[in-house]
Amino acid sequence: MYALVDCNNFYASCERVFQPEFNGKPIAILSNNDGCVISRSYEAKAAGIPMGAPAFQIKDLVKEKNVKLFSSNYALYGDLSRRVMTILNQFTPNVEIYSIDEAFLNFDGLTIPDYHDYGLQMKTRVRKWIGIPTCIGFAETKALSKVANKIAKKFPDRTQGVYVIDSEEKRIKALKWTQIEDVWGIGYRMTKKVKLRNINTAFDFIQPQHEAWIKKEMGVTGLRLKAELEGKSVLELEPIAEQKKSIAITRSFPKQISDFDLLRERITTFAAVCAEKLRRQKSCCHTIIVMLVIDKHSVKTSQYYFNKAITLPYSTNSTLTIANTAIELLKQIHRGNEHLKFKKAGVIVSELIGENQKQFQLFEEENPKHLALMKAMDSLNTKIGDTKVKLASQNLNLTWNMNQNHLSPKYTTKFKDILEIRCE
Repeated sequence: MYALVDCNNFYASCERVFQPEFNGKPIAILSNNDGCVISRSYEAKAAGIPMGAPAFQIKDLVKEKNVKLFSSNYALYGDLSRRVMTILNQFTPNVEIYSIDEAFLNFDGLTIPDYHDYGLQMKTRVRKWIGIPTCIGFAETKALSKVANKIAKKFPDRTQGVYVIDSEEKRIKALKWTQIEDVWGIGYRMTKKVKLRNINTAFDFIQPQHEAWIKKEMGVTGLRLKAELEGKSVLELEPIAEQKKSIAITRSFPKQISDFDLLRERITTFAAVCAEKLRRQKSCCHTIIVMLVIDKHSVKTSQYYFNKAITLPYSTNSTLTIANTAIELLKQIHRGNEHLKFKKAGVIVSELIGENQKQFQLFEEENPKHLALMKAMDSLNTKIGDTKVKLASQNLNLTWNMNQNHLSPKYTTKFKDILEIRCE
C-alpha cells in the first residue's frame, strides 16, 4: 500500500503557524522580488486571487478583499518541510520526498489493520507538532494514491482529510470522478491530445481501445501510468539521490543592471553559494557556466540570453576558484555588450564528482591551500551563521538583493527571529 501526504496550501500554512491571527483570512505568497502569486490560502482563492498573477495587476483586488501578502520566505518553508518529513519517517522508513510539500510513503512489510485510522494519526501528529494541515490518500499504487489524495482534499468533511482506495468499487468510482487533466503525469499539451480522442476522465484513459494510441503518443511512460491506474504497481519509491547532477543559482534583479561592478558582485555571490553547496554535499565540479538575461519586454533585440562556459582541467569546490572563473566568463559576456541592461543572472556548476573521486593533476592544479581555507570559512559560517565570512568582492551586508517588502521573520532558522515567550 502507498500513501501520498500533501501539505495544504503549504507556503500559506507555514506563515500561519507563527501568525495564527491570519487563520481563516485570505493570504497570498509572492515569488522572488515580489513578482507574482505562487501560493494562496483557500480564502484567497475564493476572493478571486489568480495563481501566477503579477502583484501589480491585483493591487486593487488585494485592497478590496483585504488580502494579506507575504514575500517568499524559503528558509522558513524549507525548515518546516524538513520537520514534516521527519515526522512521516516515524510511521514508515520508506519515504520518498516528492516535493517541498509532498511525500510518497510505502507500507510494505508493515501490518496496519486500519489505513484510515493510521492516516488520521499521521495527520494529527503533523498538525499538533508542526501546525501544518495535511491531506492523505492511500491506494495500491502511487498514481492511485494521488487520486485518493485529491478526493481527501476535495471532500474534507466526509473524509476527515484521509481517503483510502482499498477496493475495486472505490477504484472505479474514483477514476470516473477524476478529470483527465487532474491525472498525475498528464500535462497541459497531452490533455488537449487525449480529449480529442474523447478521453475525459481517468476511467476513459484505461479503456483497452486506447492502449495502442497511448503507447504511440506517450511511450512506456503512458503505459506505466495506465497500469498504475488499473491497480498494478509499477512505479517504486525513488531512491534519495546522494548528490545533485548540477547546481544552479539564478536570481532576477530588483532593477535592471548594466554596470559591470554590480554584475560582478552578483556573479561572485552566486558562485560562492554554488561552492558552498558543493562542499555541503561533498562534491566538486569540472564545468562552470555564467548566464545573463535581458528583459525581452523592455528591449527589442535579436538576443536575450547570453552565456559562457568553461571546463577546468581539474575538479574544484573552492569558492576562490569558482568565483574567479565566473568573473572571467562574465568579462567575456560583458565585453561588447556594455550598453545592455540585464534583468537576471546566474552561475551553474556541472559535471560533478565526489570529493573522494577527485584526481589531482601533475602540471595544472589549484592552490592546495584552498582546501584548508574553505574548511575554515565553512566552520566559521556554520558557527556564526548568515555567512559572515565572505569574499571581499561580495556585498558584505546581503546575499540576495531582492525586493521583499512583505517578508516575515525566519522564525526557525535565524536566532534573533526566534519567538520570545514571557511567562509571568
